[in-house]
Amino acid sequence: MRTVTATAAAVTAALAAGAVSVAAGRLASDAALKAPPGRPLPTEPRLTVHGTAPGRITLTRDLASLRPGTYGLAGDGSHAVVGPVLTDAPHSADSVVRRLERVTHGSLSAGDAVWLTPNLYVGNPGSALGLDHADVDVPGELGALPAWFVPGARRTWVIAVHGLGATREHALNLTGFLHSRRFPVLALAYRGDLGAPRSPDGLNHLGETEWRDVDAAMRYAVRYGAERLVLLGWSTGATMALRAATRSGLRHLISGVVLDSPVLDWQATLRALAAARHTPGPLLPLAVRAAQGRTGLHADPASDPSLLAAPTLIFHGPDDRVAPWGPSRALAARRPDLVTLHPIPDAPHAAMWNTTPTPYEESLRRFLTPLM
Repeated sequence: MRTVTATAAAVTAALAAGAVSVAAGRLASDAALKAPPGRPLPTEPRLTVHGTAPGRITLTRDLASLRPGTYGLAGDGSHAVVGPVLTDAPHSADSVVRRLERVTHGSLSAGDAVWLTPNLYVGNPGSALGLDHADVDVPGELGALPAWFVPGARRTWVIAVHGLGATREHALNLTGFLHSRRFPVLALAYRGDLGAPRSPDGLNHLGETEWRDVDAAMRYAVRYGAERLVLLGWSTGATMALRAATRSGLRHLISGVVLDSPVLDWQATLRALAAARHTPGPLLPLAVRAAQGRTGLHADPASDPSLLAAPTLIFHGPDDRVAPWGPSRALAARRPDLVTLHPIPDAPHAAMWNTTPTPYEESLRRFLTPLM
């Protein structure tokens, strides 16, 4: 009897441990599968405002606050734009002074919690950039997808797709540049975004299903006059663009693809986000398995390089903590006939432009000129 009781207790304990492991894996996988649009990813540290002065802001000293370039600075109810680090400005050992370009809305006070974001602009192309635009609805398989359309004289349209933790406001960083070169721009909100339909399971599939919303945007563009298409995406938006470039029935109309920080190894990205939420290392494989079970994602790369037919420009760098750039290098190595990799050091995920805007735009201009 004692043997039976002991065996039953062991089985019960094993089942309980298994249930806990499954629950822990699901919770860890939420870091990627439930990343809310417009909120910082767990890899992005919270900083504290130490003080402000005309044209200056003092922040917690951190690798993030020392990044080169220009960024949005977001808080709860506030947004500002900060420029380079001011190394000559007086500051304490635990702080950093950056140039304060402007406060878009709200206010910044000592003690406020903030975080850096790639988004320099909030609002829409009209309120943020002074550009004429239309709010349009793109018919998608789950319902209407909100989008901004900025008209241009060319017949080549640019379809811009944001990624993890961002909104279509991210596309405003490049909308002015594209508009100055007379490209029509369609900036898409896709499933799970504010105002767009939810996925049936409420989860982010890291581009595996969302690419069909890019396909819907392509069809919309062609319906309204586009003769050629350029797909531009950041993060998982880049993954969606790459999948559309190899799977869409309209892929023959794609004249170019631009990928910024593409998520080409979703397992590595999921592990990185889960680890940033302090998930113990032994649980990270459980997070991957939980994500596979919940979404049907496979271990396959984002796209088969042999299927790629359009010239592709990749902006990526070795300091990306969310999407390792190794797969981008491998893609460029496997398709040197079509893929150009523009490495950008010291740049965080999906912020390659923020670190070096002028060289970034010059590379983009050179890439787009033959595609016009």
